[in-house]
Amino acid sequence: MVAAVLVTYAVVLAVVTPRLLRGAAWAERAPRLAVCLWQALSLSVLAAAGLAGLALAVPSVPLSTDLAEMLQACVVSLRDSYATPSSASVAGSGLAVVAALLIRVAFCATAGLIRSARARREHALKLAILARPAPTLGAVVLAHETAAAYCLPGRNQRIVLTTAALDALGERELAAVLAHERAHLVGRHHLALAGADVLVRAFPAAPLFTVARREIGRLLELAADDAASRRHTRLSIATALAVLAAGGGEGVGLAAGGPTALGRVHRLLAPANPLGLVRTMAGGTLAVVLLLVPIAIAAGPLLGLGHTLYCPLPAVPPPAS
Repeated sequence: MVAAVLVTYAVVLAVVTPRLLRGAAWAERAPRLAVCLWQALSLSVLAAAGLAGLALAVPSVPLSTDLAEMLQACVVSLRDSYATPSSASVAGSGLAVVAALLIRVAFCATAGLIRSARARREHALKLAILARPAPTLGAVVLAHETAAAYCLPGRNQRIVLTTAALDALGERELAAVLAHERAHLVGRHHLALAGADVLVRAFPAAPLFTVARREIGRLLELAADDAASRRHTRLSIATALAVLAAGGGEGVGLAAGGPTALGRVHRLLAPANPLGLVRTMAGGTLAVVLLLVPIAIAAGPLLGLGHTLYCPLPAVPPPAS
C-alpha cells in the first residue's frame, strides 16, 4: 500500500508539477527560488521512487510502548514478508529497485565529475597557451572573431573574453558582463547544473529531469543578471547581452550570451516587481515540503527498518507446526 502511494505520488509530481512550474511568470521574479523548487521537485520524485522500493522490501511495524511486543511484532512481520516465494520475490524486487537507483545515480555522478573535470582541465591548458591574462579585468582574453564571454568554474576558475567582445562592448557593458560571470562563479552555479546533468544522464527517459535541467540553466542566467544589476544598470546589461547574442557566441561553461539572451534582454528592460517576502517564504516552505512528503509517506517502512536492526532473530523459536 505504501509503495503504491509513493509511486502514485512520484508519477503525479513528475507529470503535473513541471507543467505548472515551467515558464511560470513568478519564476522570473525569483529565479533562485525557482531553481530550489526544481531541485526539490527532482529530488522528491527520486526519493519517492527509492522509498517505494524500500517499502516493498521492509515491512511496516506498528509502534508500541512495550519493547517486547514491538520486537515480537518486528519478527512476525519479517517472517510473514519472506515466508512465501511470492512475498520474497516482491521484497527482493524492492531491494533491486533501491540498489539500481543508488548505483545508477552514483555511477552517473562519478562519470560526470570525471568528465567535467577533464574537460575543464583541458580547456584551462588551451587557455594557458592561447589566451593572454588581463589583470585589470580579472579575466583572460582569447583572440577570436566571435564576441563571447564565459566563465570556467573549478579550482582554477577564470573569466574568458574574446577580442571581438572587447572591441564590441563599451566600458559599462564590459563591466556588466564581468559582474554577470563573477556571479556565476561566486554562486557556484556550475554545481546546480552538474546535479541536474546527473539526473538527465541517469534517467534520460524521464522528461521531468530534462525539463528541470533546461529551466535551471535558464534561471541561473537570470539570477546572474540580477546579481549584476545590483552594481550596474539594467540597460548596460541588456546592451551587452544583445551584443553577445548578435555575435552568436555561446562559449564553454556559463556564458553571458547564449540562446536565452534575447529573452533576458526583454526582462531587463521591462523588469517586474520582486516576488515579496511572504511569497518567497511560501516558496521556500513548499520546497521543504516536497523533500519531506516522501519521507512522511514512507515513515512506517523506515521505522520498520530501524526496528529490524534490533530484532533478535536467532533467539526466536520456529513456529509450531
